[in-house]
Amino acid sequence: MLSFPPALQKLVRELSKLPSIGEKTATRLAYHLVANDRELAVSLSEALEKAAQEVRLCATCFFLSEGEQCSICRNPSRDNGLICVVEKPVDLVAIERGREYQGAYHVLHGLWAPLRGMGPESMRLKELMARINSAPPREVILATSATVEGDATALYIGRQLAELGITVTRPAQGLPKGGELEFADDVTLSRAFAARSTLSV
Repeated sequence: MLSFPPALQKLVRELSKLPSIGEKTATRLAYHLVANDRELAVSLSEALEKAAQEVRLCATCFFLSEGEQCSICRNPSRDNGLICVVEKPVDLVAIERGREYQGAYHVLHGLWAPLRGMGPESMRLKELMARINSAPPREVILATSATVEGDATALYIGRQLAELGITVTRPAQGLPKGGELEFADDVTLSRAFAARSTLSV
């Protein structure tokens, strides 16, 4: 049976290991890189090698960085008395896009998910607690996702922080701007009504 050359097969296998990339998509990507855009293939190879060698986790907040500390932790104008805890680096980037939050961060790189065999040791919780014990902030915002695992993680961390007397908050959850009520799910509607605020007129 005819098949791709071994080098191309290996490329397909490696690409298919990426999140949300199946074998068919990996095959299309590999074919495009080899047959249509060899210049991109070389550039992509160089970028991957450079990122793998130079990008590391920030020693303070565990965001991605090319140095010992990320640009946020090195910024003296950030409010270190406020720590926003997120699950992954892309969550931090999403919050930064809003340009509203000016505090510090802590990236967990995981959630507490006992049913999937992921306990407290599967995230950067120990490092968070050590950081808080050494320099207690006035508030910790638990900005994990609004999922069962995200809520469970926030509750788990929140209980530990409450014992230390630290103010713990969670971002308001509800209807998105421009969203239609009829398309909102029950949980979103419930949270939106529970977190309603006074209308300024």
